[in-house]
Amino acid sequence: MDEQNEPLELDDNEQRDEITDTGITAAENARHNIRCLTIIGQIEGHYVLPATNKTTKYEHIIPALVTIEEDSSVEGLLVVLNTVGGDVEAGLAIAELISGMSKPTVSIVLGGGHSIGVPLSVSANRSFIVPSATMTIHPVRINGMTLGVPQTMRYFERMQDRITAFVTSNSRISPERFKELMLERDELVMDIGTVLDGKSAVKEGLIDSLGSLSDAVNCLYDLIEKKGENDNGKTENTKQ
Repeated sequence: MDEQNEPLELDDNEQRDEITDTGITAAENARHNIRCLTIIGQIEGHYVLPATNKTTKYEHIIPALVTIEEDSSVEGLLVVLNTVGGDVEAGLAIAELISGMSKPTVSIVLGGGHSIGVPLSVSANRSFIVPSATMTIHPVRINGMTLGVPQTMRYFERMQDRITAFVTSNSRISPERFKELMLERDELVMDIGTVLDGKSAVKEGLIDSLGSLSDAVNCLYDLIEKKGENDNGKTENTKQ
């Protein structure tokens, strides 16, 4: 095999650097020790996308989330999203991990939180969106030839039910309204679904608040401080 065509092997330090490139940062002299995780471009799942695509690789995000959860020095997580969507299973897996974290979490949508980016956007304890951002809600779909159509359609229906259940249990939108937006026929050209701008996403109850980066960070600080007060109260009650 030609050496030029051999896959590159990354050592542990390079892998850590690559994970750090996803946006895990710690600021000095900050009010609290938080981490920022960026989810951008297309969510890459079990299949590698072309090198020209800007992607978020779930095999990098998952261990990063585990590290943040188990690091006692980290007090909270800020998730910054600008994604067109991507692999449904991978996106939903990341969303489930974020929603299950014990530390305070806040998300903010910049640019777009489309398709599987919708459950990712609502997975945090509190969600924000900037006024210029948009979110696209549409049914699960597949490109190319499909074999075993009835079985495949049932699988898609169950997958869609999982997404709907997750979104509606982590936001204020009702399942009925979410499905109505998802099946809208007059919004998108040659497709069904709905595009919501920032203000509309908040009005529909999909996102908690309209705001900027500073609003999201201050909200995360407040959640951290409230958690600290509650934890201290539990400790005092235990001692009593």
